Amino acid sequence: MDFMALEPSLYTVKSVFILDNDGNRLFSKYYDTELYPSMKEQKTFERNVFNKTHKTDNEIAFLEGMNIVYKSSIDLFFYVVGSAQENELMLMVVLNCLFDSLSQILKKGMEKRCLLENIDGVFLVVDEIIDGGVILESDPQQVIQKVNYKADENTLSEQTVAQHISQKLAMTSTVLQSAKEQIKWSILK
Repeated sequence: MDFMALEPSLYTVKSVFILDNDGNRLFSKYYDTELYPSMKEQKTFERNVFNKTHKTDNEIAFLEGMNIVYKSSIDLFFYVVGSAQENELMLMVVLNCLFDSLSQILKKGMEKRCLLENIDGVFLVVDEIIDGGVILESDPQQVIQKVNYKADENTLSEQTVAQHISQKLAMTSTVLQSAKEQIKWSILK
């Protein structure tokens, strides 16, 4: 038995991917470049995983020497892949965190259209949960808090744009009122 293969490692997650109900890739991130180095090999692996899991109600599968945990919602399939020695419970914690975080971001529903409209949020969520295969966060509330903070820093949401316009209109109204007063007093003098 190879002692090195049983060594504990922080590099828990080999890949994360989301497929639609036809098995097409919507999102994927592979952390072990030696596992499936080419896009063709990745898609073949994803197709094999989908074929094995899309008609079952299980949550765990073993395929090609990998532990795979998965969950589905409407027309999406979420997968987290780890090595054969990896603890399935740890992988399931990552999957649940991903699923719950995305459920909160995609308030309209966990479906393909909403996911694609908010794909930037998916990337942010995955990057907050996993970095290079290492699990960083497992609490969906913490992930959402970090993603919202970073998203607010970099982009204007509809609400902040509306607030900005309201502030500008209020300032313009104040300036106009002040100008009217000044003109009125200059005429009366």
